[in-house]
Amino acid sequence: MHAERDFELEQELPANHEAITQDLELTTLWSAMAAGDQLLFEVARRAVLLSLRDPQEIVYRQQVLADCLENPELARELYALAGEALEAERKVWGGLLSDRPSSMLGISVQKLEILVGFLRRLRQLADQHAESFRSPAFTRFFAMLAEELDDPYFELVESQLKALRFGSGMLMSAQLTSGNRGAAYTLRRAREQSRLARVFDRSGYSFTIPDRDENGFRALGELQDRGVNLAANALAQSVDHVKSFFEMLRIEIAFYVGCLNLRERLAEKGEPTCLPEAAPREELALRGRDLYDVCLTLTMDQPVVGNDLDADGRSLVMITGANQGGKSTFLRSLGLAQLMTQCGMFAGARSLRLSVCDGLFTHYKREEDEAMEGGKLDEELARMSQIADLIGPAGVLLCNESFASTNEREGSEIARQVVRAMLDEGVRVLFVTHMFDLAESFFRQGLDSALFLRAQRGSDGHRPFKLSVGEPLPTSFGEDSYRRVFGRSIAESLDPRPVGGVYSDPR
Repeated sequence: MHAERDFELEQELPANHEAITQDLELTTLWSAMAAGDQLLFEVARRAVLLSLRDPQEIVYRQQVLADCLENPELARELYALAGEALEAERKVWGGLLSDRPSSMLGISVQKLEILVGFLRRLRQLADQHAESFRSPAFTRFFAMLAEELDDPYFELVESQLKALRFGSGMLMSAQLTSGNRGAAYTLRRAREQSRLARVFDRSGYSFTIPDRDENGFRALGELQDRGVNLAANALAQSVDHVKSFFEMLRIEIAFYVGCLNLRERLAEKGEPTCLPEAAPREELALRGRDLYDVCLTLTMDQPVVGNDLDADGRSLVMITGANQGGKSTFLRSLGLAQLMTQCGMFAGARSLRLSVCDGLFTHYKREEDEAMEGGKLDEELARMSQIADLIGPAGVLLCNESFASTNEREGSEIARQVVRAMLDEGVRVLFVTHMFDLAESFFRQGLDSALFLRAQRGSDGHRPFKLSVGEPLPTSFGEDSYRRVFGRSIAESLDPRPVGGVYSDPR
């Protein structure tokens, strides 16, 4: 996930993560990536919310993703292998006396033997498939496995584990201190002797504990614990080290497995995807073809309509037009494209190039909340104030019907001042609005840095869900509302000819 550091699941999320999760419906995206796996969901959630800001880091992650897209079976096998290793390690039960050094040593030997077996499987996968991967991350990973998990390493580990089972007996040394107390207990490498040789060994003193001497066995156990204490601690740390390796491998590969799951869902629906080009923030790049709302298509049976956009060099994009014409959906597709690009994954488009930003913020209209202490306008102003405290230059602000809770004159004036302040600070603003006064006031200025899009509407009220470049129109398309209520057009209602033998009266 990163070239020089591990991906941290405990890293603090942005202060606005709840708002953008709600407004962009990100839970739908993460659920598709997770496919029921909780770890995949959490890794996807954090990867998307913790955006990368360096185009080179994004390219690094995209290269890994490209390898996984070409080798999906192996990517999933690596994820599954790491999970199997951790599950097998957890199944080793230590018993009631697992806190004793001698018991800890025996448990650690069992666990390490299991984990070494999975390390062998991992090395085999590397040997078989290393040549199929070209990204710097996978190339370095497979080279590390080949160098550090070679045959002499496995032979050494297995010989050490065999010795720690004490098949030839346990040999310790100690020193006597004042009062004949033992000290400096040290575990020694046992001499290789046959059982018969050990029986006739008279090189030192020996004694035998009677079968029913519980105190004797307890004292011997205490001596044994002292002798193996250092070895038990060292081996337990070795187990933790190998275990943490598999944990991190599973987390690091989880993001790409989630991307594979999402890519398959979109491919089933025939939706296009691309690896977008992340441009430096100062370029103000924003250009795409067939850009669509990934979360919307995941909830529908048929593909959704995509839109083309060329907003390079534009710091303000104002979107107006007919109700239910696709404006909010298009705005959400832009927000998703920004996040998906900056986490290093593909985007929902045939092609896409956009500048990285230093933070994505959303200000969407909210449903009435009975628990609110003030009015809706107060609540909108409070949320915008919080955004103003957090956003900075090179930030992106998505506004959807902001300040529409008051009359158009007041709402337009508030929105005008907010937009101007944001633009002055170097923030890119994408604003969906029905307020003609607001949109028309910016259009009249003839700003080269502004782009005006309008949702299309056919003469019969049909919505193609396409946006085109165009000036704001002073219409609310009230005939559409009339048709929804009465089931016919205003022209038909004004026709004095009889309907069913009775003259219709539009009044």
